Amino acid sequence: MPKITLKKTVAKAKKDTLKFQIDCAQPVEDNVFVMEDFEDFLKKRIKVNGKKGNLGTAVSVTKDDKNITVTAEPPFSKRYIKYLTKKYLKKQELRDYLHVIATSKSTYTLRYFNISSEDAGDE
Repeated sequence: MPKITLKKTVAKAKKDTLKFQIDCAQPVEDNVFVMEDFEDFLKKRIKVNGKKGNLGTAVSVTKDDKNITVTAEPPFSKRYIKYLTKKYLKKQELRDYLHVIATSKSTYTLRYFNISSEDAGDE
């Protein structure tokens, strides 16, 4: 009888990474929003395993000219980024003027509220 050898193949689980972007173009162009402060805020406030500021290798926050990119290993929620962005806007007292809109599956955008003048309707 021929000898049968079994080879075990170990499938390496690829590490998925989630990449989220926050587009801050409008407020940055108007000098209302400071990207460095927002980046520091996210680095200090993002929780990993229940601890703030414990980013390690699981989460990275980088900034471009007008974008913040958060790269994370699952499980990580896009909604959590929106929550922290709204918290930052409230802290900076910009929450009355800016809101966070999801423009794609992995992107949020900061936009101004559309305020129409009420004086035109009174006449």
